[in-house]
Amino acid sequence: MQKHHRIQFPSIRATELGQDEVYFNLLEGDITRKIRFHDYNEIYKIPGLYEQLFYDRLKCVSPSKVASILESSVSQSHENFGELRVLDLGAGNGLMGEELKKRGLARLVGVDIIPEAYDATERDRPGVYDAYYIEDFCNINAEQRESIASWSFDCMTTVAALGFGDIPPQAFIEAFNIIQSQGWVAFNIKETFLNNSDTSGFSRMMRELIFSEYLDLYHLERYRHRLSIEGKPLYYFAIAGRKKADISPEFLSRFGY
Repeated sequence: MQKHHRIQFPSIRATELGQDEVYFNLLEGDITRKIRFHDYNEIYKIPGLYEQLFYDRLKCVSPSKVASILESSVSQSHENFGELRVLDLGAGNGLMGEELKKRGLARLVGVDIIPEAYDATERDRPGVYDAYYIEDFCNINAEQRESIASWSFDCMTTVAALGFGDIPPQAFIEAFNIIQSQGWVAFNIKETFLNNSDTSGFSRMMRELIFSEYLDLYHLERYRHRLSIEGKPLYYFAIAGRKKADISPEFLSRFGY
């Protein structure tokens, strides 16, 4: 049985902080530790803390939502979901992988940039992934890229990792280009990144990519990703589609990357 952790949210309003600046206090006896929500390397070290924080307290549903729209999209093409060869980018401690396995997926490889993510997966969900790479896709060398591409992926997933520096655009594009043409892509993104009022390079790039010649869009759905520390809903878009072509370096450079 997992230990129940004492988690305390600060009295400061979440709206006064960026989503990547939000933190919680972990009470351990007489010691109080302040941990940012995006300090995944610290959270993953503590068994059960990630699940208790994001899933029990804040009601995150994104792995099941993204897996569900991917499965639905594949069924529209009368293909066998279980036969997909999936690259799970930003795999973390394996929650998305576990969700995909529940749905009968046979071949699944995880990638993350921090060793603590791999350690947590091996500790809590051993066997979910056929392989797990610790790799920076912004600085991947030719040998490692070839090793990963040798799995012949025809699907990529990434959940709750785009837009806050966790997975930079270059890493997302690198993974996108590794999967085969006509392969499937499923991911989620905070709703504000698809709003025209956001003129950042990342936001403009994602808006254009979703409706570009590189992606054949099958599913776009706004949903409640999780609650804020104040109990207010945070909305994301879940997106699924088919890759039509590799994304060119020129496309990235147009947005300052």
